[in-house]
Amino acid sequence: MDASFWSDMMLPGISIAEKVLRPILVYLFLIIGFRLAGKRELAQLNPFDLVVLLTISNTVQNAIIGHDDSLLGGLVGAATLLVANWLVVRWTFRHPRVERLVEGTPTVLVEGGVVNRQALEKELVTPDELRTAARRHGLLSLDDAERVVLETGGTLTFVPKAETTRVRRHEEILARLDAIQAQVAALGAGPGRPEPDGV
Repeated sequence: MDASFWSDMMLPGISIAEKVLRPILVYLFLIIGFRLAGKRELAQLNPFDLVVLLTISNTVQNAIIGHDDSLLGGLVGAATLLVANWLVVRWTFRHPRVERLVEGTPTVLVEGGVVNRQALEKELVTPDELRTAARRHGLLSLDDAERVVLETGGTLTFVPKAETTRVRRHEEILARLDAIQAQVAALGAGPGRPEPDGV
């Protein structure tokens, strides 16, 4: 391997300052963009949201690396993103008001078992998407949810009711089994039959 191979692989095609500035600008743009787009984009509630997230990385790739495909350039860009994120996370941790501004606040979609239609409209979440998410979280229906919160990171938190459909069905099955067992015992101890040993 000649020297030109190593220089092409290692030396960035643009200045280091530009390699640092490009990822920072894209990072800030994405933070603002996702904040304006709402928590729904992060929640990936339907295939369209997932497609947007997957294609964004490819869309901004050239903006981050520029006309450069060197190893060193890629490492500088990746290191810049990691450092920028590290600084932003620590800065917002020390400044809760800025954190709320950047991340927003959680949105309660269901409270006391009642769906908040205004909150759903604000976050652009359909009742069908909410029902699907409830089933993913192990609830048989949305009626089993006492409280549902769309967190700032886009995750849905489900707090089930104390007595869910699953629990009610389980209790009904146990009650029926007890009744069957009592009937079998009554048939076994019918008139003219000896009591089983040990009873």
